Formats: sequence, C-alpha cells, structure tokens
Amino acid sequence: MSPFASTQPLIVTGVSKTFTAGIGPRLRRRGLPRRQVRAVQDVSFDVAPGEIFGLIGANGSGKSTLIRILSSLVLADEGEVRVFGYDVERDSLQVRQLINRVSADPSFFRQMSALENLLFYGRAYGLRPACAKEQAASILDRLGLDDGQRRTMVKELSRGQQQKIAVARAFLTSPVLMLLDEPTTGLDPRSKRDVQRFIREVQRDQEATIILTTHDMGEAEALCDRIAFIVGGRIVAEGTSAELRRTVANGQPIDEIDLEDVFMVLTGRKVEDDEEEEQEEVSVGE
Repeated sequence: MSPFASTQPLIVTGVSKTFTAGIGPRLRRRGLPRRQVRAVQDVSFDVAPGEIFGLIGANGSGKSTLIRILSSLVLADEGEVRVFGYDVERDSLQVRQLINRVSADPSFFRQMSALENLLFYGRAYGLRPACAKEQAASILDRLGLDDGQRRTMVKELSRGQQQKIAVARAFLTSPVLMLLDEPTTGLDPRSKRDVQRFIREVQRDQEATIILTTHDMGEAEALCDRIAFIVGGRIVAEGTSAELRRTVANGQPIDEIDLEDVFMVLTGRKVEDDEEEEQEEVSVGE
C-alpha cells in the first residue's frame, strides 16, 4: 500500500491563470494591445486516494494548462495546489518526486530505441539498471509492444507505439500520483484499448491516484470514478457519471442518457468544439 494512502493526494483551491496573447507583426504595427487570455478561472476540486478523476473539456478549455499547474511546470496567478500535503510551488522538488505526467505530444531521444529511452530515464529516476530493465520489459509487455518494436528507433515507430512508450516511461517508477493529459489522443482503436487497460490495471494493482484529461466521453466513463466538465477555464459540473446524468434526467432513466448530451445541456456546447487556444501553447505570428 502507498505510504501516502492516508493523506489527500490532491487539493486544488481557487486556482486561476492568465496569459498574455501574442499577436502578429502586422497587428503590432497598428498598435493593437495584446489580449489577456484567462486560461484557468477559480478552479477548486480534490481527489481521493486511489481515485481516477477525469477532466473533460474541448481543446482550449484550460485542462492542459491546469495539468501543467498541478505538475509545477506553470505557476498559478492565484490559488493553491497541494500534493500529499506539499505546496506545489514552495515544495516543488518533493512534489515532482511524487508525480509523473503523460502528455499528448511526448518527447524522446528519437535516434534511440524504445528500450534505450526507458533505460535512460530509469537511470535518471535513480533506478538500478537491472531494476529499470525489468520494469521496462514488464510494462512494455503489458502495453503490447513486442521485442522488435522495443528495439526499433523511436522515430521509426508509429504514433500509437510512441504514445505507449510515453505511458511506460511515466509509470516506470510507480508514481503515487499520475497526471495523464490526453494520453490516447490520435491513437488507433487497438492502441487506445491497450493504454486504457494498462491504466486500469495500474490503478488497481498499485493504488495509484490518477488525473485524466480527455475529450473522449467513452474513455472518461470507462476509466473515471468522478468526472468534472471544464469550459472556458472553469469547472461547471462535477460528480460520478450517474450523478451528472441525474442532473439533467428530468424523470428519464439515467441509463438512457448519453454523457455527451449531459455535457451539451450543462455547458451549452459540444465537447468536440474548440475553444480559444491556451496561450502557453500558441503565440500567433511569433
């Protein structure tokens, strides 16, 4: 059992973040001011030990900015984040030892093989070489990467295979809090199932606490104990899948209500709709 099991894994209180939007040279010559983009607005929630908590929102809704704040990669303008009691800003070193993160666009040493990448990161994480090799082989087996694929240079692997390596790297050290930012985006159906199955197994076997961002309603329902809808940087609804359905049921059986319809009723938009892009990712014309 995790030594942190009796401590709240994550408490987020009143977190906000604003970015200054870049503009192209033509607009700058016209003297137009830069826009302020509020990426995250007064977000609060907490996550229980061993829970998978889902953040559902469209592209640009603020969920990726929020994940970066939780992992101490971006500093919030307001509010507080605590990971197992540690303040994510003041105690960032301790926090980073407790969490790992998977993004939708991971980076690797592309001239190295999948196995070489994992062994390198294992050493960087402080694992003994033999332990890193054993862990890497076990995780890659569970993710369905065969011996030939794991010895192939990363640049020659498919998008789905690369994402599996990113997931394997993140779980190499058995983190107690995992931040999964769109981990299956762009994957083929089989690769998506492999990653989802692995996430469920890790959560069950290691009692890991997981934050999952996605715009895939089916994935959220399959994996998450609780779900929050995020729109325009704000959390507008939170609860189990059944609780969210019940808020719009109006007498209709909840098992006949589609979660995408719930999102539409509660937010006024479809989850597939792009919102204004989060500014740390885009600087127009720069």
